[in-house]
Amino acid sequence: MARIGYARVSTADQHLDLQRNALLNAGCAKVFEDHGVSGTQDARCGLSSMMKTLRKGDVLVVWRLDRLGRSIRHLISVIEKLRRRGIGFLSLTESIDTSSAGGKLIFHILAALAEFEKSLIRERTIAGIEAAKARGKCPGRRPALTEAQCFEIRAAIDSGSSVQEVARHYNVHPRTVVRGIERLELAQAS
Repeated sequence: MARIGYARVSTADQHLDLQRNALLNAGCAKVFEDHGVSGTQDARCGLSSMMKTLRKGDVLVVWRLDRLGRSIRHLISVIEKLRRRGIGFLSLTESIDTSSAGGKLIFHILAALAEFEKSLIRERTIAGIEAAKARGKCPGRRPALTEAQCFEIRAAIDSGSSVQEVARHYNVHPRTVVRGIERLELAQAS
């Protein structure tokens, strides 16, 4: 059983010394680092290397939870992967230790809060879409092509132009051209 540390700073002008020293003082045999990498990025070289190194019975140690990740969803995902592999987790600042009953409780509370937050966001999104529809708004991204452009495109294709040629002319992907024609046909059918 080994303690393996992970340290991260978001910008190149920040230093890892404080985290590195705390992790070494906590008994970490090795410390993996990501320097100048945002915690919002799930794919990080140091994090990936550390995850490959960890073995059953090891403990991942971080100085603070936000060093491992900014999103609760990502944190829970990483910690759950560790649990399934038989690897413990310890956050020094928050005193979360998943090898103890209290640490497991805190972790499960965080997981429950993340699930609650996800449900609230979903409910608010659905309510917002319904309110927009009631006001006559069409939620979502505006189509890349206007209705007039879709008529022009259909005429060009009917005259023998290829989808690729038309897409180049309008500076869009060929699939956008096809979707524009489909949208036009649906509007005419209703």
